[in-house]
Amino acid sequence: MEKTILRGALCALVIAAAPVAARVTEINIAAVEPFAAGASFSDIGAYERVKGTFKGELDPTDARNRVIVNLDKAPRNANRRVEYEADFFMLRPVDAARGNRKLIYDVTNRGRKFLLTWLMEARAPSPAAANDPRTLEDAGNGLFFRMGFTLVWSGWDPDAPRANHGMAMKPVVATNGGAPIVRVIRDELVSGTRGTPRETFRLSYEAATLDQAPAKFTVRRNEADARREIPADGWAYVNAREIRLMPQGTKPEPGSLYEFHYPAKDPKVLGIGMAAARDLVSFLRYETADAKGNANPARAGIKAALGLGISQSGRFLRDYVHDGYNQDESARKVFDGMLAHISGVGSVFLNHEFGQPARTNTQHEDHTFPENAFPFSPARMTDPVTGKTGSLLRNDGFDPLWMETNTSTEYWQKGASLLVTDPLGSRDVELPPNARGYLVAGTQHGGRAWMTSTLGNCVNPRNPHNPAPALRALLIALDEWVDGKAPPESRTPRIKDATFTTPDQLKFPAVPGLQVARRVNEIGVLKDWVKPEMDMSKPYRPLVAQVDADGNEIAGILLPDIAVSLATYTGWNYYRAPFTAGELCDRDGTYQPFAATRAGREAANDPRRSLEERYGDHAAYVRRVEKAADKLVADRLLLREDAEQFIARAKSEETAKRFASGGPAVAAGKP
Repeated sequence: MEKTILRGALCALVIAAAPVAARVTEINIAAVEPFAAGASFSDIGAYERVKGTFKGELDPTDARNRVIVNLDKAPRNANRRVEYEADFFMLRPVDAARGNRKLIYDVTNRGRKFLLTWLMEARAPSPAAANDPRTLEDAGNGLFFRMGFTLVWSGWDPDAPRANHGMAMKPVVATNGGAPIVRVIRDELVSGTRGTPRETFRLSYEAATLDQAPAKFTVRRNEADARREIPADGWAYVNAREIRLMPQGTKPEPGSLYEFHYPAKDPKVLGIGMAAARDLVSFLRYETADAKGNANPARAGIKAALGLGISQSGRFLRDYVHDGYNQDESARKVFDGMLAHISGVGSVFLNHEFGQPARTNTQHEDHTFPENAFPFSPARMTDPVTGKTGSLLRNDGFDPLWMETNTSTEYWQKGASLLVTDPLGSRDVELPPNARGYLVAGTQHGGRAWMTSTLGNCVNPRNPHNPAPALRALLIALDEWVDGKAPPESRTPRIKDATFTTPDQLKFPAVPGLQVARRVNEIGVLKDWVKPEMDMSKPYRPLVAQVDADGNEIAGILLPDIAVSLATYTGWNYYRAPFTAGELCDRDGTYQPFAATRAGREAANDPRRSLEERYGDHAAYVRRVEKAADKLVADRLLLREDAEQFIARAKSEETAKRFASGGPAVAAGKP
């Protein structure tokens, strides 16, 4: 009896102490289910799905939380804390003792899970399947299951779509002492460029009034064009979150930039999303149970945590580190290492009053929304434009080991050169010892397996090159770095060896019928995103990667498809009609195969050497691929299993046919 009482008292003490140690107050598990029908992954065994929600609370007076905009205006509970609730999802080894006791937290992108489809090449039959992995096919190549990682996702954006099993969090709305906050804000509304054509436009926030008088609606065809006002009889509110052109049935012009200024109300405290991610991973690492005694679903005691972010999610990680979230409220490091992919130098438009995190700044679209602001680089420097001094990293003892990978597109659209040069692009800078940067050459922003070179909205065929083999190798190198083994040195273009250039000095060949980009997304100091107003009197100077005589980049990680190429691959493209011709085609690249023979090349007036001229025959090409793949494996930039896939594809009958015919105009991107 005394032992029972003692155990109960000790349990009560542990439970009572939990909220002090971690700000996750409650884990609610809705379901624990077998994954992949109980299939075994190497020595790790079977995995299972864990799905539910978690609740937490934040102390607005804690210095680590003060960075959250409007947290002081959020509702508070009886403990004077701000409460939140979000979705979480986990794939964990059934036998925790057989796992590696390490966690990969894949930051969701607009509510979507990316790790399995982008890095592990799961070929999900639908968006719903990609976000709700159940089958062995949903495990892709199974790499990180075979290594024993626990995989975790959670919601952080209250506006992330919940359709198709998307993940989000409950909104926390700021008020002025209980009264609604109302501000005039700006929405940019575009049809067809990043989704299906629209007949109506959805607003980022609820309009404070349906009276048209305080609102202003404009349109322009190109980003640099003057705005033309649409009169009140040319548009109408459908409801407080939606507008349409009038007369009814009028459709927006594809690619044109519509802007809507309107009084909006009820801003969400969006920065809570970063604190929620911090607190969940901290809880999974350090705690055994929540405040109610619910067991930590990670179970085994996580000894290391890696963060992965892709595109918007990579920009999330950049802000997460810069704003100090990698220290939890108990002064513990949350993530040991992070890999941010295709984020360029950007941040996510999240921790702002009336933030709009779904936006992504490019040359044509979302160009004047907050994303690109000093400091850009992990290297500490002084900005000659603003006079500020700083770094992406904090150097406070809580920085994770930091990796950034970018594709060719980010140098054209996302200012990626500013990671390794000064802000004016005049000199190289060296990254600190705890940071690495890599260009995966010849790849477009959305590059992954199973892509084809169809036109889409672009004038040139799009780039199908898949960067995932390099990303897999680097994520493993990051894991080894956490364990004490230094990763490969950075691989990016540099000014000193002339592998950086300006768009007008790009040595791209004159390929008949191919439209060549000669502009980048220009970056200045954004003074006001609502008006909007950007100071371009002293702009930043992004550079791009120089190319060889074929138009392929000569610096970075050259996977075998680029090092021993059968085509030209770029990170840029232009829109085609009915979109805005002459503007960079969002974040798409270009693909242009080489001719098979010299005669075919000459007949097409193509200056690039044919396959016959550069390799002689198929067998010689295969030998070159084998050599390139072996070198990448030796450099820890490619896994041996991926090298064998490159070699097998090089030897395939499909590839052999290209030496006779020049091959298909549409090429699959899988290695």
